[in-house]
This record gives sequence, structure tokens and C-alpha cells, in this order.
Amino acid sequence: MALLCTTITHASVLTINPDSVEAASWIIYDPQSKQTLAEYNSHAQRAPASLTKMMVAYLTLKAIQEGKLKTTDVITASNVVHIVQPDESQMFLRQGQQITVDQLLSGLIVMSANDAAVTLAQQLGGDIPHFVEMMNSEAKALGMTDTHFTNPAGITMDGHYASAADLAKLANTLIQQYPQYLYYSKQTSYSWNGHTHHATNILLKQDPTVDGLKTGYTAAAGYNLALTAKRPTVSTQLPERRLIVVVMGTKSAYKRAQVAYELMNMAFNYTRDEVAIQANQPIAQLPVVEGKQNTFTLKADSARIITTSLYDSNSPISMKNFSNTSGLISIDGQVIAPLQDTKTHLSIQLDQKQLTAPLNQEMNLANVKVFQNNQLIEDFPLSAKVELERANLFERFIHWLKHILPFFSDNATEAIVYPIK
Repeated sequence: MALLCTTITHASVLTINPDSVEAASWIIYDPQSKQTLAEYNSHAQRAPASLTKMMVAYLTLKAIQEGKLKTTDVITASNVVHIVQPDESQMFLRQGQQITVDQLLSGLIVMSANDAAVTLAQQLGGDIPHFVEMMNSEAKALGMTDTHFTNPAGITMDGHYASAADLAKLANTLIQQYPQYLYYSKQTSYSWNGHTHHATNILLKQDPTVDGLKTGYTAAAGYNLALTAKRPTVSTQLPERRLIVVVMGTKSAYKRAQVAYELMNMAFNYTRDEVAIQANQPIAQLPVVEGKQNTFTLKADSARIITTSLYDSNSPISMKNFSNTSGLISIDGQVIAPLQDTKTHLSIQLDQKQLTAPLNQEMNLANVKVFQNNQLIEDFPLSAKVELERANLFERFIHWLKHILPFFSDNATEAIVYPIK
């Protein structure tokens, strides 16, 4: 059974006063539950600056996984490096120099080198325009509906834009599909050919749980940061947890780090992941008409995780009241400690009351609504591959006989929903 997400209107897990966050747009995303915990202006199309290079890294790592490229492959820099201007971030590649894909990835991610970006783009796409087509095609495939690229380096140009929500989606896909990206993004410095660059994600040196993802800056974009960290939890079911925060349009390198870090720490402390549905947990039993089997049991073949709030106040959170030092929110001198328990419950509505054989298809069979404090915070369908063989003529006759003579029947005639929480 596949557990799929759907997009509906529901209450935010955390309600944050946007005036207390010094960024033009931002988002907090939980990859485990696939929930947006809080956001502001997260679908606004803004200049992404060097956050663009996450897509270059994505396509490079995809090519490596597909066997089209190796990290040990040596590339000879072409005259494409001449398009990089002296004031742009670079690793100072010169035409004719040889460099490995591994070194280019470090230059791209740690140094944020534009010459590394265009060199990889030419290697993968044949030329820059074709590579940009690849970037936009991949963005479309990933569902990045607020994004369009015109260059691989993140130079400010008309038609080159992305949203915080889309960049969080790209960041999550990078981590899920190509976790080796984090090997590069957690490096605090990188040297090549006598040039050393210290990572501009200053949080890498402040917090060992922070392992990426990318910084970006142009005058038009402001200071951007895609940040992620993975931390241990007290849960034996979910011993580790990762969060992703994207902030765009802050006023300085220090401010982007401060804003992103405060949002991340607050979300880690005031939300919790919970297993809503266990793997292999029976959800419902549906009667089967004219089938060799009388019933079909809907089960979860993987656990479904939800994120719930631990913030116990009706007023929106002001980030000005959150302390990175204590990890707590205080209002007028009164500390609002994270809740120990959450008031959540699940409601299951069946999409099918019975199944008629024969069947051999994926079907949406139920819909689950998650409520916290009587507010809907998440909604998702449950689907399953239904394989039902039709009964033979004699078996169908016996089923019919039991139907008209119910006192002989031992079959379930109504759907049963099992209690979950």
C-alpha cells in the first residue's frame, strides 16, 4: 500500500508572526512527514542567486548515479570559463586546465564557484543553453512550479527565479536521492590550485548537526540560505530527525544565518514527529463481491509520520521571543515550555465500501484526516494494489445462496474500519 500526500487547506503546524522574521520569504519543511511547518511568502518568485547551484549539483549527481559520469573523471576546462567575470565567485579555472568532477563539485558547493557551474553545465549539456533546458525540465519533473532558470550559476537575469517552497523541495530531493551532496555541503573550506575558500554557511562551524545546504547572494536577491540539520530525538521509533529551512531576501550574511538558525531551532524544539500509522497496520476490512476471497484487508506497508505542534498558546509565535541560547519562547517574562503530549486524533473515511472481483489495479481506498486540538493539520489518501480473483460459477452460487439465506453466512457484509488512535 502506498501512502500518498495531497494538497488541501489545513492549519499550519506552527503559526509565526511574519513581521518577526527578517526575511522576504521563508519556509520550514519536515522531510519525514512531508509537511510544511510554517512559511511566509514561500511561493513568491525571487532571484535565487547561488541556490541555483543546487540544481547543477542535482543534475551532476544524477548523471553519476546513472553511470554517465564518474567523480574521478578528468575534465579539461574550455573557453566557457571566460564568461565568468572577475567579480564573480570562482575557483579561478583557466582554459586548458584539468580538473576532476569531484573537485568541480567541491568548487561548486563550497566555493560557490561560477566557473565550476558553467564547466559542469557544458560537460553535461554540451553547451549552456542545452543544460539550462535540462535544469528547467528537471524542475518541472520535481514539481517546482514557481521556478525558471536561465543560467547555471545564479546570475541575476530576467526570467531567472525560484521560490523558497521550490528550493526546499529541491533540497529535500537532493538529500533523499543523493545524500552524498551533504559530503560536500558540510565542508567548512576547500582549496584548489592555491586558492582557499571558506564556506559562507557560518553555521557549519557553530553547530555539528548542521550539514548543508547552500548559500546565495546577489544585490538583486539579497542574502539567501538553504539550511538543513539532522539531530537525535528521544523517540525510539524515530531516533533522528531532519529539518530544512530556506530563507530568501535577508539583509546580510549574518542575518540569513541568524534567521534560518532561529527558525530551525524553534521548529526542532516546538514540534515533534509522531508515527500516526505503523507499517503493516490494518486500516480497514472491505467485503469482496464475487471473489475467491470474502474480504480484503487494507494495510499500511510503510509507516506514516505526522508532525505536531508543542507550542501551547493561542497567540502567534514572535521570533523575537525565541532564544537560541535556551531554545525556549518567553512572553512577558513567562516561559512557554514545549508540551510533553499532543492532542491529536485521526479520522478515516472509506472511499470504497466494498470491492467487486475481478480486480488488478492500484486504488484509493480511504482518506485520513489528522486533527490537533480539533484543527485539521494534515490530510492524505491511502491507496493499495488490489488483486482479486473472481470466484468460479459454483463458488458464486454458494455466495448468492448465503446472501439470500443470511443465517448460513459467515462472511462480512459491511466494511470495518479499525481504530488507529
